[in-house]
Amino acid sequence: MERLDGGSAVPAAFRDGIVALGNFDGFHRGHQAVVGRAVSRAKAEGRTALVATFDPHPVRFFKPDLPPFRLTSLDQRERLFAGAGADAMLVYSFDAELAAVTAPDFITDYLVSRAGAAGVTTGEDFTFGKGRGGDVEVLKLLGQANRISVDAVAAVDEDGAPVSSSRIREALQAGDCRTAAQLLTRPFAIEGVVEHGDKRGRELGFPTANLALDRYLRPRFGVYAVRGLLPGGRVLDGVANLGTRPMFDPPKELLEPYFFDFDGDLYGRTIEVELIEFIRDEASFDSLDALKAQIDRDCDTARTLLAR
Repeated sequence: MERLDGGSAVPAAFRDGIVALGNFDGFHRGHQAVVGRAVSRAKAEGRTALVATFDPHPVRFFKPDLPPFRLTSLDQRERLFAGAGADAMLVYSFDAELAAVTAPDFITDYLVSRAGAAGVTTGEDFTFGKGRGGDVEVLKLLGQANRISVDAVAAVDEDGAPVSSSRIREALQAGDCRTAAQLLTRPFAIEGVVEHGDKRGRELGFPTANLALDRYLRPRFGVYAVRGLLPGGRVLDGVANLGTRPMFDPPKELLEPYFFDFDGDLYGRTIEVELIEFIRDEASFDSLDALKAQIDRDCDTARTLLAR
């Protein structure tokens, strides 16, 4: 899998490919259908399959004060796209320059000239270009004029409603990990570099691997049964607090997983933590002993949930 700059000319090996075009944050079932169409077309036609994504998300550019809402990092998306069979990820840096590009110019400059696309797949509701001046019909019309074939993929329904990133965010904010995982086809996961904390967990007998939440969506704050994906492929079960640690000052948003039966050093290493099941809301306790007793119960609950 190659990561390519969407603002530059695509290398010759990836030109005349089929480009899946969208934001693809979360890479849920609907996104997978769009990319799957590009991959299947590319294989049938003997071409490469590229997935084009935007970073930051266009909404973040136009509304910088919005609370964090990201579901996947670029690194996570790259792995997911590779797993879906794509040959390259084409990253468009969404800035003032790109925001000012009209729909016709995006097609002729970015898709034809720079990417050398032979075909495009996208969702039926995809919009693009300055002021959202382009939609699928514009893409088909201008694509035909530029010898680019266009496939529009219908939304994927789940329980009578389209699968969307908004539905996934709502589920996570409600602590509904199962629904989010069903729509994503995998557990929601936060990836980051393990940072040094104040060692509170270690003092309580539950050393944690602290991760900043960064630009990720804030799921419902509380305690979760989790799985940790470590460098080298090791998978660990655990329990994690996600939130601001109401018993300790200063308040700081963190994901703090404690992995069962693990005593290694993870500081400075990149790990991924999957939220499997919500256990309870954050709470304050009368004493550290009471907190420790509750963590013991949380560990038992998490072990039971993860064993299912």
